[in-house]
Amino acid sequence: MLESAMVKQVVGFVQAKPRSIQEIAHLLQKNWRTADRYVEQIATEQGSIATRIFREGTRGALKLVYYVNSERIASTEFQERLLQRILAGTKKFDFSPFDIYQYVAPDKRRAFVEMQDDENVRIAQDIIGMFRAAQQRIIIFSGNLSWANAKQGTTKIIDVLEEVAKAGIPIKIVSRVDIASLKNLALVQEINDKLGREAIEVRHAEQPLRCTIIDGTHARLKESKSPEQYKSGELEKKTHVFYDIYDVEWVEWLQKVFYLMFRAGMPASRRLEGISSIQQLSKTGHVMRRGK
Repeated sequence: MLESAMVKQVVGFVQAKPRSIQEIAHLLQKNWRTADRYVEQIATEQGSIATRIFREGTRGALKLVYYVNSERIASTEFQERLLQRILAGTKKFDFSPFDIYQYVAPDKRRAFVEMQDDENVRIAQDIIGMFRAAQQRIIIFSGNLSWANAKQGTTKIIDVLEEVAKAGIPIKIVSRVDIASLKNLALVQEINDKLGREAIEVRHAEQPLRCTIIDGTHARLKESKSPEQYKSGELEKKTHVFYDIYDVEWVEWLQKVFYLMFRAGMPASRRLEGISSIQQLSKTGHVMRRGK
């Protein structure tokens, strides 16, 4: 864990203006590699700073660190409109990922459809492959962590997540944390208990996105459509549409939206303390009444 004073020092330094890794190394009186590692850790764990490499692949490549202003997430008018709609939503039907997908260049996106009745993950989705491909971080927008019960073939998704967490890949999730999601959350918490650390960090947020981002380069958004939403005969089975986005600028924008929710979200552990108190009240025979 990085010391909070050092983190504040780096973030404040970058907030004034974008800085090179060498400038940060000089500030901390560390070598370039150590400073670069600290920067990546702060970017991964807090999302308050980010990096961009200019002239990548050349001898004159320059890695700059810049401050992520949560009040200026959108760089275009339509991104601002999308952001407001996302923040206003609480259920998955409140926002369609296609509204993001449509703005991405055709050569940096793909989409596919699957119709299914069960919770088994199809091979085309290959969530296992996505998780195992992660080298830096995994961030997940979730509804209630229901995917923790899913399988791809005979392999449980939660087992692969444990495998990745054990390898040291940071995993951060925003999800609804309430009585209804306790069983799913328990499966995630078991991984943290086994590893003896908070390898998977969950914070509470009621939000409409279902999305996984791998290493800041690949985002997959999921949209679910149920027959109940349509007139009889229009949709026969539950249908899932998957949108893959490889445009770095759009993936970075989605990451900014995630960290906006993550920073504002209450840690799952604190939510659980409150839920536990409700359970204790029920055991003592007290009746919880809704306020007028």
